[in-house]
Amino acid sequence: MSIRKNASGLLVQGLFESLSSAARLHPRLRQGMRKVNVQSNVPYLDTGDPIHTLDIYSPKDHTGPLPVVLYVHGGGFRILSKDTHWALALRFALQGYLVFNINYRLAPKHPFPAAVQDACAAYTWVMNNAARYSGDLDRLVLAGESAGGNLVTGLTLAACTQRPEPYAQPVRQTGVTPKAVVAACGLLQASDTGRFARRRKIPALIQSRLSHVGDAYMGSNDQPHKGLADPLVELENGVEPLSPLPPFFAPVGTADPILDDTRRLKAALTKMGVECDARYYMDEVHAFHAFMWRPNARQCWDDTFAFLNRFV
Repeated sequence: MSIRKNASGLLVQGLFESLSSAARLHPRLRQGMRKVNVQSNVPYLDTGDPIHTLDIYSPKDHTGPLPVVLYVHGGGFRILSKDTHWALALRFALQGYLVFNINYRLAPKHPFPAAVQDACAAYTWVMNNAARYSGDLDRLVLAGESAGGNLVTGLTLAACTQRPEPYAQPVRQTGVTPKAVVAACGLLQASDTGRFARRRKIPALIQSRLSHVGDAYMGSNDQPHKGLADPLVELENGVEPLSPLPPFFAPVGTADPILDDTRRLKAALTKMGVECDARYYMDEVHAFHAFMWRPNARQCWDDTFAFLNRFV
């Protein structure tokens, strides 16, 4: 069974890597790349490990100060990278954002809390260095999809609440909080991935993949302070923010098997008096917005920037 799951993960990664490479040949994206400066593989931790690096996208035709996006890729905490998500970073940069697109350690080799620990370290680095790249931290956006949606929601809690985790505390100590969060098709609770099948019928292959995501990321499950693996549960339990929680934009397809986490996010934030614009795109699958040439994907990006223009 584990061999089958690993093969499935490798197949998905290969597909995304192939699409990412092919996208570099697309005329519009190639034209877009000529409009931005990209600084690749900048270390955010002094470990010498290439996983602890980020890429910086800055638009050529905008002068600072620029609004900032910290982008965190998805991939079920197990696969993909900043390199597979370059086109999403580019999309923000073409709208005039300074984008920091990060890598982080992946499960199962590095289970929880490695990913969120790295995201917190990257956040701290960006807060300390964004001004060097003409970034305006008063207009900070956190954005990510799938597992990245989980991680940016966790970063928001680290920035706006008092957390017990030592790795989260430097985020709060930066004194910088996001002005908006884009949590697209988020897997917002890493534990108990069987909950989706209990709510509605899900194909066995998809449920198997979800189970593998939870098992790989949560590992032995004996770590203290699991809250930032399940930021949605923290919100549902009624955290007490020290700084106001920012508004969330939460797009998701109605054919996405993890759709329910977005619905729960909307309910939890609304109960707390926090704006959450949850958008549901008919018949779209998980991470549909990454396929930017499709009509609903284009609509999703238009909706994203319309939302950000209200707050950033």
